Amino acid sequence: MYVIPLSEATTELLDLVGGKAAGLGELIRRGERVPEGFCVTTEAHRLGVIPAAEVAAAYERLGAGPVAVRSSATAEDLPDASFAGQQDTVLDVVGTTELIAAIEKCWDSLYSDRATAYRDARQIDHRQTRMAVVVQRMITPTVAGVLFTANPLTGRRDEMAVDAAPGLGTTVVDGAATVDHYVLDGVARDDTGCLTSAHLADLRATGERLQAHFGRPQDIEWAIDAHDVQWLLQSRPITSLFPQPPATDKPLPRVYLEFGHVQGMLQPVTPMGMSTLRTQIAAMLASLGVRVEIVDIGGRLYGDLTDLARDRSSRRRLVKLMAVDFGPRAQAVMQHVLADPRFAPTSGGTRRGGASGAASLRTARRAVVGILRALARPDTARIRMFEAIEQLRTRSAAPADLRTAADRLRFVQPRDADDDSADAITWPIVAGMLAAALPAALLKGLAGPDEIHTVLGGMPHNVTIEMDLALWRLAQGAGDHRQLLLDTPPAELAARYLRGTLPDIGMATFLDVYGHRGVAEVDLGVPRWEEDPTAVFAAVANYLRITDPRQGPDQRFQRAASAAETALEELIGRARRRRPVRGSIAGFLLRRARSLAGLREAGKFAGLYPLRETRRQLLLIGADLHASGLLDQADDIMFLTLDEVHTAVHQGVDPRATVTSRRAAHRRELRRRTVPVALLSDGTDVETVLPAVPTGDGTLAGVGASAGRVTGPARVVHDPGTAHIEPGDVLVAATTDPGWTPLFLTAAALVTETGAIMAHGPTVAREYGIPAVICVPDATRTISTGQLVTVDGGAGTITIH
Repeated sequence: MYVIPLSEATTELLDLVGGKAAGLGELIRRGERVPEGFCVTTEAHRLGVIPAAEVAAAYERLGAGPVAVRSSATAEDLPDASFAGQQDTVLDVVGTTELIAAIEKCWDSLYSDRATAYRDARQIDHRQTRMAVVVQRMITPTVAGVLFTANPLTGRRDEMAVDAAPGLGTTVVDGAATVDHYVLDGVARDDTGCLTSAHLADLRATGERLQAHFGRPQDIEWAIDAHDVQWLLQSRPITSLFPQPPATDKPLPRVYLEFGHVQGMLQPVTPMGMSTLRTQIAAMLASLGVRVEIVDIGGRLYGDLTDLARDRSSRRRLVKLMAVDFGPRAQAVMQHVLADPRFAPTSGGTRRGGASGAASLRTARRAVVGILRALARPDTARIRMFEAIEQLRTRSAAPADLRTAADRLRFVQPRDADDDSADAITWPIVAGMLAAALPAALLKGLAGPDEIHTVLGGMPHNVTIEMDLALWRLAQGAGDHRQLLLDTPPAELAARYLRGTLPDIGMATFLDVYGHRGVAEVDLGVPRWEEDPTAVFAAVANYLRITDPRQGPDQRFQRAASAAETALEELIGRARRRRPVRGSIAGFLLRRARSLAGLREAGKFAGLYPLRETRRQLLLIGADLHASGLLDQADDIMFLTLDEVHTAVHQGVDPRATVTSRRAAHRRELRRRTVPVALLSDGTDVETVLPAVPTGDGTLAGVGASAGRVTGPARVVHDPGTAHIEPGDVLVAATTDPGWTPLFLTAAALVTETGAIMAHGPTVAREYGIPAVICVPDATRTISTGQLVTVDGGAGTITIH
C-alpha cells in the first residue's frame, strides 16, 4: 500500500502514514474542514522508490493544481515529540515532476542534521523511524497562523493564544515575519491586527472543539481563504506544557510549590518513590505542626500551600519560612501569590494548614527543648545524634525469616518513627540551621553576605564532605591502576567491579559505608551506588585529573576551614566593638553554627538506611512477581504503588499494562529540563507572570551562596554519572543533591538554577571554598559547555565572555 486517500489515514495506521497524516485523517472523519489530499506511505519510503504512477493518478484526482507537500514521519506529531519545523514542507508545487521532487525532498529531510539531533535528544531510534508524505490541495490564504488551546508561555489552561499574519502560515511558524499575537481569555475585544473579533471567536470555538475531542491541549495550524473560510492544516498535542495539577472540587484557585528541589531533585520520581515520599513528607511536616497535602504533578513532588496562603496567621510568616530550604525563587512566587486577590485571607481562616491545637503545642515544646539543649551542649547533642543514626541503621536491617513476597510486603509497610530517635536527629540539625541563618539579620550593616558565607565554610561534622574526602583518598591510593581508571568508561568499570573482575582499589570498603547513597537517592525507584557505582567511578576519574596538590579537596577544605576561623574571630571582634550585645549574640550563634550546621546532611544520610532496605525487599518481591509472570522484570515494581503490589501479590492481578504506561510517561518526563517552581490549579507557571528582572548584557543574575570570584570554562552537566570535569571547570547544573557533590572537588565554581543558601549544593560549595551562584533561571540553556564565564559569588552574577 503505497498511496492512500488522506481520509483513510488513522492512528491505527500510524506506522504506515506517520503522525501528521493520522492527525489530519482524524480531523476529516470528524467533519472538520481540511484540504483534500493523499498520503504516500512509509512502505514507499522503506523501498526507497517513489510510486510515480500512483502519485500521478492521485494528483490528477486532486485536480492537478497547486499542492502542499508535507513530511509525516512516524515519530512526528506525537504526544511527546512534535518535530515542529524539523522536517521539510514544500508549498505551491505544480506538476508531477515537481511533485516527485518535493516528495524526495521530504524523504531527505528525515536525515537532516536538525531532525537527527531532535531524535537524539528524545532518544528516538533512527532505525525505527520512517517517512510518509502528505500531499494536499494548496490553500491560498489571506491570513494564517497557529492556535494554541492553552497558553504556551504561562501554561494557563483557560486561555488560548493565537499568532497570525497575512499570507501563508509559514511566516508565523518559521518566525520570518512580525505576527499579531492574541490571548483569548473569554473577554470580548475590538477588531485589531489581521484578525477580526469574529475570526477570533471562530478560532476559539474550533480550539474548544478539538481539545475536547483529543482530550489534551492542541497546537493547531489554520488558514482563512479569500472567501473567509477557515481551513485546518494540522492539529497536534502541545508537547511543551508542564502537566496540569489534578482537578479538585474546590471552587477557588489553588497554588502548588515544588518540593523536590529541596532535595536536589528535578527529575521525575518513580511511582513507588512517589507513593512513599508523599507519606513521609506529609508526616514530617505534620510533626512540625504543618498540614500540607503532597501532590504528584508530572512525577514531581508539589505541596498544596493554598490553605496556608489563605490563613491569616500562616501567610504572615510563609515567605520567611521558605528562606532556608526553598530559596529566593520560591519566595518571589509566593509573594506574588499572596498579593493576588484570589488568595486573600478567608474570613476566620481555615486553620487546616496552620499549627493545630495540642499536637502543635507538643511539637513546639519538644522543639524548644531540643534546640536549646543542642545550643547549650553541642558536643553532647552531636554524640547523641550519631548514636541514634547507628541505632536506625541497625534497626533497618530486614529480619532473616522473610521468606515470601507477602512477608516482605508486610516488612516494607510504613511504620511509626521512634520519637526519641527522631528528636535526637532533628533538633540539633534545626539548631545548626538557625544558628547559621540568624546572624545575617543581627550583623546587618556590620558584615556582608559573602563574609558570613566565608565564616560558614569548611564546616566540620558533615557526612557528605566526609564521604567526598573518603573518595578522594581512594583515588589517591589508586597507584598502578591510575591509567585504568582514567582510560576506561565508568560504566565498564562499574560492570567489572560488580562481576568481581576489577583490581582492588578500595571500592568495596567505600561502598560498605556509602553504598546506600546515590543521585536522587530519596527516590526508592533509583539504584543505589552499591547496585550501580558508575557515578562513583566517574568521580574517581575526575579526581585523578587533579595534578596540583593545592587543588586537592583535602587542602581546599582545610583552607576553607582556616579562612572561616580567621574570619569568625575578626568579625566577632568588630561586631562587639560596634554593637556589643548584637555582636555577642551573633558570635555565640556563629560558633554554634560551626559546631552544628555541618550536621544538616546527617538526617538525610540516616533516612537512607531504611530506604535502602525497603528497596532491597521490593526488588525481591519484584523478582517473585517476575517468576510468576506478573512482571516482565524485577524493577518494574518501582512503577507500581504499594497498594498495587499488594493486589498483585495477594490477588494475582496482572499490573504489566500499568507498568508499561508509567514507564513511558517517566521516560517523557526525564527529558524535561525545566520544572516550574510553583503552579496554579489552572496550569499557570507562576514564575512566567512575574516582572522580568533586567540585567546587563552578558550577565546572568542569581543569588550568591558562596563567596569568591572565579573565571573558567563552563561545564553544563545533566547526569553526574557521566560527567567529565576538568580542574578549573565551572559546574553548571539545574540542581544538585549529595550524589553530585563529588563533582565539586574538581570544579572551580558552582552555578545552579534552583536552590536555597542552606541547601545541599551551596553548603558543600562553601565548605570547599568555591564560589556558588544559585537560582539562575535557565542557566543550563543559556550557558554552553566551553564558554568562558566569571562566577561572582558575592554579587550573585555570572558573566558570559
